[in-house]
Amino acid sequence: MTDLSDLPPAWSGRRALVWPGVPLLVALALWAYAVRHTDVSRLDDYGLVSALHPAFWAGLAVLTTGFWFTVRDPRRPGAWSAAYVLGLLAMERATQAVLYPTPLYAWAWKHEAVIDHLLTAGGLQTADQVGDMAVYDQWPGFFAAQAALQRLLGVDSTAMFMAWWPLVSSLMLLLPLLLIYRTFTEDRRLIWTAVWLFYVANWVGQDYFSPQSVAYALHVGVLAVVLRRFGRSAVRRGRPRQAVWTVVITVMIVAIVISHQLTPGMLAVCLLALCLSRRYRDWVPLVTTVVIFLAWCLTAALPFLSAAMPDMIRSIGDVGANVETGYGATPTGAGAIATSWAARLLSASVLLLAAVGVLRQRVLRHRAWPLLLVAAAPLPMFAASSYGSEMIFRVLLFMLPGAAFFAAAALLPKVRTLAADAAAQETGNRQTTGTAGPRRWGIGTWVPLAALLGGTLAFVPAYSGKDRINYFPPQEVALVRQLFEQAPEGSLVVAANRNYPDAYADYWSVDHYWFLDDARSHVDRIVRDPAATLADDMAGVERPARAYFLLTQGQLANSEMNGQLDKAQLDRIRTSVAASPRFRLVAENSAGWLYVLKQSGGAER
Repeated sequence: MTDLSDLPPAWSGRRALVWPGVPLLVALALWAYAVRHTDVSRLDDYGLVSALHPAFWAGLAVLTTGFWFTVRDPRRPGAWSAAYVLGLLAMERATQAVLYPTPLYAWAWKHEAVIDHLLTAGGLQTADQVGDMAVYDQWPGFFAAQAALQRLLGVDSTAMFMAWWPLVSSLMLLLPLLLIYRTFTEDRRLIWTAVWLFYVANWVGQDYFSPQSVAYALHVGVLAVVLRRFGRSAVRRGRPRQAVWTVVITVMIVAIVISHQLTPGMLAVCLLALCLSRRYRDWVPLVTTVVIFLAWCLTAALPFLSAAMPDMIRSIGDVGANVETGYGATPTGAGAIATSWAARLLSASVLLLAAVGVLRQRVLRHRAWPLLLVAAAPLPMFAASSYGSEMIFRVLLFMLPGAAFFAAAALLPKVRTLAADAAAQETGNRQTTGTAGPRRWGIGTWVPLAALLGGTLAFVPAYSGKDRINYFPPQEVALVRQLFEQAPEGSLVVAANRNYPDAYADYWSVDHYWFLDDARSHVDRIVRDPAATLADDMAGVERPARAYFLLTQGQLANSEMNGQLDKAQLDRIRTSVAASPRFRLVAENSAGWLYVLKQSGGAER
């Protein structure tokens, strides 16, 4: 164990216990005021960053400063540090749920459609029945659980609660993180600063309503159990309990394996890394993970893997795919570029601090060596697959529990062992043990605070800077739902891209074509002669099915900010379709337009 309690208390008595509540309450009051005075009806390319009322930024600064001075004082109860972390989660994870009247992220809406399909179909289906979407039926754990929760709550759809999922999934991580960090230190300052940095650096955006959000929480939970209960000292204390904990992690591993494709692989490499440490040379967790993972891949997931395996093999070693730029993969515009750089700098800063912590804290480097192994273990996955150009972000996410711990150690005074403190106290060296002496507000206080404050503020653009893409106003939701309410079975929906709500609604009975996913040569043809080219693409639909063209605010934002088509080109496409006698306007509002391709051989309804 390690201890960092070497700073003398600044206050004593009752005031020292009550004082931390003052900045916390001030910060939450500023946040509440900012939420009431923030207008998200007209987001620009900076997303929520430019829309937020200035009181939000002031509240976040007060919260961070209050946390830093609270957590540094060993005489303050740990409950205050926990309260500040919960305040951070409220300000950074619940703000969007409070501000936006509809859930964020097209992917979350997609997962809602999968759950709706599961409830409608009453069981799993194959690629012959639902095409590419069968991959979700082959990893159904999350969706089956959410379908059961939907029925239990008696709600019409998971859209009723999925806006709050980022906060829920973040709270699920709190207990396993605390257990992991308490395995290597008893010092509350290091533990809570590491938790704070973990949440601040977790901008990757995998906490939304998705299988990976739950799988990641279970991944951290398995690591917490293994680190605390499968070390050599834990095994010596009692093997009967080891069987109980083996059952516990087996249940969690099964839930991970049947819910998400990537997380079991990440868990396997982390457990393998732990086996390199003599303290954790227990092969049971690793073997359990690999056996369950392979069993699922060779049975339920085999249809998908058989088709995807050639591409997966070709992607091995293709590191460049993780940093690919070009058409559709380049942030475009000042807002998108600023958001991208904020995220990069935030991650780079935390990783740099972690490296400083490893080099500077010799005791921790020895005591927390297993956690350092866990932090480094995901790195080889960077070369194993591009994972749709997202592997770099997933590697950062899985490194984060260990990286945040050592980054926190870089912000705090040098670590000493408990034995060294006890020996110093016996010799009367009060200056060394820090039991007396004046408080020093020097560079060791203000520089770490500046770093912590900078990272906390940078989280907002990194996490919410693309909300112009991710937010769908109620008008857009209403327009898309109007489409699917009237579309007959077998209809075709053509759109620029899939960035709109309910894009996968009725995917088992309605086909979709997103033309920006097509070859660039065909996209160029659409730009040159939009109405004629799109009409030809849509002409194969026969009665009673219909062919619809949908263009919405979310599609425009995604195309512009990701370097596909700009506003002038998209306006040209819409104007051409509107003027063509082959199309008829079905509906429009402030968020988009819906057209239907006229069919020959009968009266047009």
